[in-house]
Amino acid sequence: MSLPRLDFGDTDERYHQGLNVSEEDCSLLTDLYQLTMAACYTGEGVEQRRASFELFVRRLPEGFGYLIAMGLAQAIAYLEKFRFRVEHIEALQRTGIFDGAPDRFWSLLSEGCFTGDVWAVAEGTAVFANEPLLRVEAPLWQAQLVETYLLNTLNYQTLIATRAARLRDVAGEKATLLEFGTRRAFSPQGALWAARAALAGGLNATSNVLAALQLGELPSGTMAHALVMALSAMEGSEDQAFTAFHQYFPGAPLLIDTYDTVAAAQRLAAKVNSGEIELTGVRLDSGDLLALSKEVRSLLPSVEIFASGDLDEWEIARLKSNGAQIDGYGLGTRLVTGSPVNGVYKLVEVDGIPVMKQSSGKMTYPGRKQIFRSLEQKKDRLGLITEEALPGEEALLQLMVKEGKLIKLPESLTEIRHRTATTVSNLPVEVRRLDNPVSLQVKISAELEKLTHQTQKQRTSEELMVSG
Repeated sequence: MSLPRLDFGDTDERYHQGLNVSEEDCSLLTDLYQLTMAACYTGEGVEQRRASFELFVRRLPEGFGYLIAMGLAQAIAYLEKFRFRVEHIEALQRTGIFDGAPDRFWSLLSEGCFTGDVWAVAEGTAVFANEPLLRVEAPLWQAQLVETYLLNTLNYQTLIATRAARLRDVAGEKATLLEFGTRRAFSPQGALWAARAALAGGLNATSNVLAALQLGELPSGTMAHALVMALSAMEGSEDQAFTAFHQYFPGAPLLIDTYDTVAAAQRLAAKVNSGEIELTGVRLDSGDLLALSKEVRSLLPSVEIFASGDLDEWEIARLKSNGAQIDGYGLGTRLVTGSPVNGVYKLVEVDGIPVMKQSSGKMTYPGRKQIFRSLEQKKDRLGLITEEALPGEEALLQLMVKEGKLIKLPESLTEIRHRTATTVSNLPVEVRRLDNPVSLQVKISAELEKLTHQTQKQRTSEELMVSG
């Protein structure tokens, strides 16, 4: 069976071959079942009932003791612009999928926008299994439709921010950490989000020019082997390539491992010692980084040494423990890829009725919840939104959006980066370690336990009545 080819608001299909996403089209960046469910809710007349969905992870990625919440700013920006334009609705109608949907569904989309509330933990905050990063309280059709996009941005940015925080924790405060992951990120949009999350998670700079400029940061980078090979071939030697690049960018580190790393360092050392050049840094991108860094340091004792090449927190820890002479690291592939954060978005209350999923291995807790954190005792308590914080506890979920309007100003990267660093430093050592970390055990409050049992009992009674 072949599906029909459909244009989307433009008769020239070549216009859409790039599959670029504009902010105006993000309302359609969703899974089909979100729309079919919204149509069903509308047909049943329940689309405006108040619903609460919470976004959380059931379990942390393997080898992680914590997660750093990230992506809230982009999630809120999406909700603020959540609209279905005429061409969106016409494109959906042309699919034929919604031929049985009520007419009221189309007027709902054409007239609707996000009018709900958003509760969330501040970006840069550590979270653990079953703790909501975010809760949406809105008319059912709205809360349902925004699921896919919210999961996309929070899952990915939380992964990158957590990796960045771990890298900073291992490398130490003085190390320069640069994000080089654009060419390995899963998409151009993903590259921008990865750069932002990496900076907010503790890295110093990104090589992504667009991301840096949009974030008000300076992009950072060095040079590639191509320049050395090209200029060496045309101008006669590796040294001439170094001289040419250094003439235009005197503060940039030179990449010295294109041919013979030690030989290049020896020639540069001679020029530095004679006063011919002032060299600020060199980069090593291949070979035995441990041995090479020590040799280069002996030749260029006052020059910063950067390393790159599929590095991650475990490799940096190994290099440091063995005395590597490295001042900074470029992080790419293993920062922006890896084990996913498997966040889920689950209904916890509808029309004032607590609900829960009881599937084996996928159970959820009912009701709108709050995270209570005790910094002194280094423990968390997951309770209901109606509960009060105990002495020494802090309630982490904050009201960010009220009736569709932002009520808290967006934070700067500097503020989020500082929160990340403070959060990680306050975690127990066993939670932060790379090998066999022990995640913080989150205590379930007595009130939440009681509601869980009541909800389970109510559901069992309903099933018995139906079967009887």
